Amino acid sequence: MSANVPTLTFEVPERMRRLERQSLGVGLVAAIASIIGAVISPEHFLRSYLVAFMFWLGITLGSLAILMLTHVTTAQWGYPVRRVLEAAGRNIIWMALFFIPIIAGMSKLYPWAAPGAVNNDQLLKLFQRQYLNAGGFIFRAILYFVCWVVLAFALSRWSWSQDSPPDRSYRRRFQNFCGAGLVIYGWTMTFASIDWMMSLDNHWRSTIYGFYVMAGQGLIAFSFLIIVAALLWRFRPLSEVMTATHLHDMGKLMFAFLILWAYMAFSQGLIYWSGNVPAEISWYLNRTTGGWWWIGLALILLHFVVPFFLLLSQNIKRDAGKLIVIAVWMIVMRWIDLYWLIVPNFPDTKGHLVFSWMNVATTLAIGGLWVFAFLLNLQAHPLIARYDPMLYQVLEAQEHGH
Repeated sequence: MSANVPTLTFEVPERMRRLERQSLGVGLVAAIASIIGAVISPEHFLRSYLVAFMFWLGITLGSLAILMLTHVTTAQWGYPVRRVLEAAGRNIIWMALFFIPIIAGMSKLYPWAAPGAVNNDQLLKLFQRQYLNAGGFIFRAILYFVCWVVLAFALSRWSWSQDSPPDRSYRRRFQNFCGAGLVIYGWTMTFASIDWMMSLDNHWRSTIYGFYVMAGQGLIAFSFLIIVAALLWRFRPLSEVMTATHLHDMGKLMFAFLILWAYMAFSQGLIYWSGNVPAEISWYLNRTTGGWWWIGLALILLHFVVPFFLLLSQNIKRDAGKLIVIAVWMIVMRWIDLYWLIVPNFPDTKGHLVFSWMNVATTLAIGGLWVFAFLLNLQAHPLIARYDPMLYQVLEAQEHGH
């Protein structure tokens, strides 16, 4: 079996490198437009920026979580795309930098951070200010990013050591580290979702909110992974180690996270609907009146119902072209869901749907730079870990037709 290994090409296809200049150009142009928007209307810019930030953070952390999941389960489908997940996860260092405008504009985003908020809000004054304060917000953000950066770069460093002999097997180390890493991700992302999203309305709370956000991150990360993997599948080395079965497995997991996301959303809504407490259902009233009703209906039909029935088909999950279309659609719907979660919290958006060109500009600004950094990460090391024992298992499975 070892004779097959030297015949593989372990470099990123040349065509992928052309996307660097394009993504960088889009990111820079959109960044200039975003800066202009920030000068014209800082409040609307910050709202748009928060949506864009959480969108790209979802792909980054979702990819990191999936990477840890592949190590814990030692799933064969994860081996061909492991370096893709590592490259996306290492972008967490850039997301930390992209978080700076949110800290700078904290007082315009969060009601509890506004000047005089403590004196005007009895709930904040009596119960919440020990947690919802500027110092705690910044300290926790630093803690979250430190944890995520350590997880992402530790996994990458161990993976890179398998690019050269001697044959090093880190399976047990990966499993132990990633088992703890998934717990850390769950805790940190739960509190981060409370700090950065749920506290936009500090009079509303949900015990399932963190799981809801993490389910969405897993869904968008699998959608992104499927797109990249399907495109790379046409070139070596993925064309030699990846099969339709691997693509089918990723499609099934995207389907599983779609169901998980829908379950979390339904469970949260059902609890508040059955309770019917005015202070709690106001969060949903703001999202089911005016134009927001159509966004909610679109999330039900286009984010869940239509993809659900399409992904029931095994043939679609094994067809790269069709699966890419569904994955792109899921990514669009994930952005709409985050927009629906974040924007109606602001007073001037309650009861009527609003949309700004800055929503597009900020998403493209962060996205263009994110994709540029991702492609640089992807090219920094071979796409396949040459001396990972998992390679032999994948090649052997292909020889036996699995």
